[in-house]
Amino acid sequence: MIDEIQVENLALIRRATLEPARGLTVLTGETGAGKTALLSALKLLMGERADKGAVRDGEDALVVSGRFYREGLDPADPASELVAVRRVGADGRSRVSIDGRMAGVGELADAVAPAIDLCGQHEHQRLMKPASHVRMLDAWAGEAVATAREAYEKAFSQAADAAAELDRVREAGEASSAKLDEARFVLARIDAVGPREGEYDELAADLARVENAEALATAANVAHEALAGEGGALDALNAAASALDGAARHDAALGALAESLREAGYVLEDVSREARDYRDNVEFDPEALAQQQERMAALQGLLRAYGPRMSDVLAKREEAADLVSLVDDAAEREHAARSACDAAEAALAQAARALAAARGEAAPAFAAAVTEQMARLEMGGAQLVCDLRPLDRTQWTRAGSQAVEFLFCPGAGMRARPLARIASGGEVSRVMLAVKVVLGAADEVGTLVFDEVDAGVGGSTAVALADVLADLARTHQVIVVTHLAQVAVRGQVHYVVRKTKGEGDVPETDLRRLAADERPAEIARMLSGDATETSLAHAREMLAAVR
Repeated sequence: MIDEIQVENLALIRRATLEPARGLTVLTGETGAGKTALLSALKLLMGERADKGAVRDGEDALVVSGRFYREGLDPADPASELVAVRRVGADGRSRVSIDGRMAGVGELADAVAPAIDLCGQHEHQRLMKPASHVRMLDAWAGEAVATAREAYEKAFSQAADAAAELDRVREAGEASSAKLDEARFVLARIDAVGPREGEYDELAADLARVENAEALATAANVAHEALAGEGGALDALNAAASALDGAARHDAALGALAESLREAGYVLEDVSREARDYRDNVEFDPEALAQQQERMAALQGLLRAYGPRMSDVLAKREEAADLVSLVDDAAEREHAARSACDAAEAALAQAARALAAARGEAAPAFAAAVTEQMARLEMGGAQLVCDLRPLDRTQWTRAGSQAVEFLFCPGAGMRARPLARIASGGEVSRVMLAVKVVLGAADEVGTLVFDEVDAGVGGSTAVALADVLADLARTHQVIVVTHLAQVAVRGQVHYVVRKTKGEGDVPETDLRRLAADERPAEIARMLSGDATETSLAHAREMLAAVR
């Protein structure tokens, strides 16, 4: 949902702020006043391509800022708010920031565009793309289709995995003799050494000790002699303790020092004893050393060939063993993979039938509901037809086994055809309105912006259009650029766009939110071109009727 949009130096706009209502917001004004420039600002926030020609004459850059709220989240949650800024320089360079950090235009489009539909006479992007029709139908059908679609998507993924496994088994079974010979060689070479996980690190540590056995024994012996040998540290410590004990009868503090030395002596005795034991247990076995060195050389050879880590060597072995096994047991493994693929395909076909049946039940009801809304818009005998066409198995997608497309039938007995091929801009606009009203809260798009979809509409049709827009505003945020007083009076928030003269008589577009007591004059202008007593009275009457 759009909370606020600020525009600076875009076309004739020097500075403007738009704060739309949660429901229906209307923008009115004379033709050419600059209403569509505000929509251009919104398009920039939706990630559309920037045009340096849109920068106001004499300015360095235009800036469009927007604050949006994500539906369904707690307003207190920081993630519910998004602030985006788009700056376009007079040199054509574009800069984007999202929540205060630099971003790309693509990221901006991903963050903002999915929540907004721009519905001009030729901009019903989602309605004109059959790929979006299946999502609309499924959203409206709700749980009835959602359960079947979830089961279908799971079966589709499993069938794809099974087919990929069958292809892998077949490809391995058809491996070239050179590739198979290489795999057999790798398997034989690694198995000849027989490495195990962690062996290399253990052997490296053992070799470090065995190869330096003499130095280790010498170091342990030197430490033992320095501590416990004649005249060693223990003798000196005991002499010091005895001297302090002798003087302790004159000062007890020296006795405490003597006790500390004796405790230190216990530690030194332990270290001395362990150093002696280590020295006595050091063994040097030339034959064992040679065997360990030979083993290390074999492991290092594998690491050079298939490393750099032993885990890489073991993974290479598994890969080679798998290929050899696939070839040696090709027939058996292909049979198993084929059986699994057939079972997955059967499950997918069953899920596809269930999904098709659920959609087949929902489609006529959805089309009838939209057609009913089209009748409200006085579209004569026009109908929406929801066409479900089975696809070949090779054309199935995660969305299903059918092509779903909305067709437009202008009247009874006439052939239904794709919207883009038969419906006029005005008809498409009203079909879009009807679809959105029927979708209601199930619509994945929360904000709808209509740019003069009321062009060429008048009389009772204008009243019907206003009623439908009001209904739509109960479930969506709706922003309408309109010339119809019947639509304008329905707005919860009303902005008027006027062209004024700024500094140096340079024209400017002024956007102003109307207070309640200012609205009758604008509605009167829309009715008769001027605010006469008669038109003002009529305007007040219309406003009062919709309150």
